[in-house]
Amino acid sequence: MLWFPVVAWAAVIFAFSSIPSLSSGLGTWDTVLRKGAHLTEYAVLGALLLRALARDVPAFLAAVAYAATDELHQHFVAGRHASPIDVGIDAVGVALGLVVWRRASR
Repeated sequence: MLWFPVVAWAAVIFAFSSIPSLSSGLGTWDTVLRKGAHLTEYAVLGALLLRALARDVPAFLAAVAYAATDELHQHFVAGRHASPIDVGIDAVGVALGLVVWRRASR
């Protein structure tokens, strides 16, 4: 039962990555909102993976690997592109999720 939330959340991320354009038309704010969404969605994934694996490094590596494959997936979606910077932002989100989960679990 620990893995269901991980798989479900990964599916949510995949679904969002399948949308051809997520532009809100807000210019700079659009970029800020999308990068904030990256951070948040991967913080949740990191926390869920830590809950399932109970070890920080494997949870971090699994989440960042998923982020990389997600960017690869976006490369093949019309109107989207892959970005190594987004993987970095996702990694920061994962780390944040691990820290929050560890502190909340005390």
